[in-house]
Amino acid sequence: MTQNTELQEYLARGVEQIVSESLHAVLKNPKESAFMLKFAAAAKKASKRRMELEKQGEHIPSFLISSITSSCNLHCAGCYSRCNEATADSEPVQQLSGEEWRKVFGEASELGISYIILAGGEPLLRRDVIEAAGEIKDIIFPVFTNGTFINERYFDLFDRCRNLIPVMSIEGDREHTDSRRGEGIYDRLTANMEEFRRRDLIFGASVTVTTENIESVLSDEFAEELIKRGCKLIIYVEYVPAAPETEYLAPSDPEREVLREGIDRLRRDFDGTMFLSFPGDEKESGGCFAAGRAFFHINSHGGAEPCPFSPYSDINVRETSLREAVRSKLFLSLRSGDLLSAEHDGGCVLYEKRDRVEALLAQSKKQEAV
Repeated sequence: MTQNTELQEYLARGVEQIVSESLHAVLKNPKESAFMLKFAAAAKKASKRRMELEKQGEHIPSFLISSITSSCNLHCAGCYSRCNEATADSEPVQQLSGEEWRKVFGEASELGISYIILAGGEPLLRRDVIEAAGEIKDIIFPVFTNGTFINERYFDLFDRCRNLIPVMSIEGDREHTDSRRGEGIYDRLTANMEEFRRRDLIFGASVTVTTENIESVLSDEFAEELIKRGCKLIIYVEYVPAAPETEYLAPSDPEREVLREGIDRLRRDFDGTMFLSFPGDEKESGGCFAAGRAFFHINSHGGAEPCPFSPYSDINVRETSLREAVRSKLFLSLRSGDLLSAEHDGGCVLYEKRDRVEALLAQSKKQEAV
């Protein structure tokens, strides 16, 4: 069995686990229990649709990442989105409207895309988009949030729309979280977790792994604390040094090996929780998943990019279909070449080799101009 097959099977089992836990959580609510059963059937139908298109020579990824806003209320240390100027304090202009995002989500459903990560900025600032996502019942939307805007209205929305799964960013204990995200954030997150648990709502946690917190966030104590609070999904994201002065925070090769072994151990020890690593799982499976290989990114203005860490685009979903975006010249060039599987020092090959991505982008635009 190949590493890629093993990872895909683990992902499938993890999603099934989330669906199973959701069913257990809503047994007292026949309407929501019926929804989760319908989603399980919809996911199989979506997979079949992607396989049909694959046979026709058209590759459709199962995941999409959508950064639905360029606004955020926090200034987290070393934030890649602010370093790439994708997030700013100024009033956003020319962002995709709620209706435009609704169109993207509808096209994704037709193509067989089953999971769309909603990111930002801070996605909960776009309630119109979150509500639009909640209406697309055959897609699961993990919502990557800093947690500060979760209020009674959002708790009620997550309760009504079980396809919206909040994933809150936490950096470990109170000291590590507040030092990167701001004073009082840790307490706000844990209070949210307690309310999610009280309401029997599924939620996850996203952990940015740095040289400063790697030991603590891989500990059994940290995992047990999150699981005790009701967390069913923990995603470890290796820090990418978008700001040069923060390169010391990026895990080295030996530390990435520690991360890999730690996650393998957590998967064995905590069977009821799903553990993912990005981009570590990609490296284990033979290369980067970006540029439509398994996912791609749409920024807040509609540009289709290989991934959030590689903010380059030659096509915009505002001007074309999502289906055409998957076939962008830049994506095709990346998938047909050796860049996605190239050797590299850092955790993100597209970030480290961004000069090559920029060269491919320039070539794509030159071809478009001819």
